[in-house]
Amino acid sequence: METVNDDEERWLLSTEQVAVANLRTMLELCAGGELKVSDKTSLPAAATVNVVTEHLVDHDFYADAAIAAFAWPLLLQAGGLAKVERGKLQLTPKGRAAPAKPGPDTIRQLWQRWLTHAVIDEFSRVEQIKGQRAANVLTAAKTRRGMVAKALSRCEPGEWLDVDTLFKTMRRGNMSPTIARSERALWKLYLEDPQYGSLGYDGFHKWELLEGRYTLAVLFEYAATLGLIDVDYVHPAGARDDFRDNWGGDELDALSRYDGLLAIRLNALGAYVLGLTDTYEPPVAEVPDVRPLKVLPNLDVVATTPLPAADRLTLSAFGERTADYVWAVSATSLLAGVDAGRDLDEFTRFLGERTEHELPGALTTLLSDVRRRIGQLVDLGHVRLIECSDPATAALITRDRSLRSLCRLIGDRHLAVLPDQELKFRKALRKIGYALPGS
Repeated sequence: METVNDDEERWLLSTEQVAVANLRTMLELCAGGELKVSDKTSLPAAATVNVVTEHLVDHDFYADAAIAAFAWPLLLQAGGLAKVERGKLQLTPKGRAAPAKPGPDTIRQLWQRWLTHAVIDEFSRVEQIKGQRAANVLTAAKTRRGMVAKALSRCEPGEWLDVDTLFKTMRRGNMSPTIARSERALWKLYLEDPQYGSLGYDGFHKWELLEGRYTLAVLFEYAATLGLIDVDYVHPAGARDDFRDNWGGDELDALSRYDGLLAIRLNALGAYVLGLTDTYEPPVAEVPDVRPLKVLPNLDVVATTPLPAADRLTLSAFGERTADYVWAVSATSLLAGVDAGRDLDEFTRFLGERTEHELPGALTTLLSDVRRRIGQLVDLGHVRLIECSDPATAALITRDRSLRSLCRLIGDRHLAVLPDQELKFRKALRKIGYALPGS
């Protein structure tokens, strides 16, 4: 991040490499069960936003307004890389396979999926505009999102474009992400007072207030977070004054957290994601191929240089952190990683890519032993456990020709029935004169 002027708090941020690094970190946080979200809304909890902020490269765009930290958990869900289970994001098979794929390709998939499967309407993040939840007020977010994406694809790669010029281009080029369903719907939107402050009055529903703020939300919170655009921005407080004439506007520092976005630049990653180029060439100033880890014979993994957040999270998943730059690997730590859903092959591959020497024999022996032990157990999933009154009844059921393939005897009087076999089991059970009470 480059600070243009400390006094004015203005920054220029190139986002491509930041986004690629953050993507892997988010997958690691998700794999570790660190991302808590609402089962009902799928939105990240405040604690999750804080955790994500702490692990982002250079943290979030602002210290006092969540943008990227709010967007990442939603992007993982929309992209099919994670799903909500018991209040936490868990990686899907696609999410577990993502770290092995090129980051730009995964980012392209996330953007394309967001356009059609977004978890929220981005306009809901412009909280100062009230009345959005009233019936038949807002247009379909998918259509609006497509308009912003279309406008973004018309930008010249590598050229800075101030947002007000972009706004004019969108209005003239029939790319307006119309917010309100009708003139009548506009009357339900307001800042402070639903009657006197309604946006339905002539001159009080400027394009910049509605369509413009929506565009800023999509660009800043999602396109910039995914690294498609570089951003030139200031703090949102006082950045725009186009809402001051509206009832209640004088009470606000900003209409949205995105008001500080001044200009954007479609970068090489954005051009690739939008289909303007067939391949992605990363910036010339690439990080050199450094092998930052050493694995000692005592099974300590030592970092010789500061590690990215994603690498620290991977090491912590399979080892116990004993010092700032040291992780101790043991059978206990490896088993804990496996029990949390991690793959030992992933850890072996991770170490091989980051060490200049062969892994010590003690570690390869330990990994082989742990693999052997976990291979002796197989998770067959959930079953319905049924208790019979006596061993004779259990034997009668398990020996019946129709029932023996639908259940398994456990001990001498318990039966295990798989969920997908339960209906068949109940039907066959009735035929021999028994019935399982409903539950």
